[in-house]
Amino acid sequence: MSMKAFIEDQVKNNNVVVFMKGTPAFPQCGFSGQMAQIFDYLGVDYKGINVLEDDDLRQGIKDYTNWPTVPQIYIKGEFVGGCDIVREMFQQGELQQHLTEKGIVMNGKAEA
Repeated sequence: MSMKAFIEDQVKNNNVVVFMKGTPAFPQCGFSGQMAQIFDYLGVDYKGINVLEDDDLRQGIKDYTNWPTVPQIYIKGEFVGGCDIVREMFQQGELQQHLTEKGIVMNGKAEA
């Protein structure tokens, strides 16, 4: 499987994916840590993919979106943005609204 095919598979088959440095339990940069904190706070089930484990993946995700930084957040197959964008969306309540509109469960229940 090519790197592009691997990325597409992860993005399409997981509701929320965070391509990050480190893991959700052990983020290895502050920005990745902020994303883990936000999704954990919201109670969102998400898949964290550690780009530090594979140089091809680390570059591949940047090429896939033409976005130069990690973390990168995908919701229901859609690239939402990086840390700054998603953090701002969270602070303004837009992330929660977007998750609800996409049918993503927060805090163990569907928000209405």
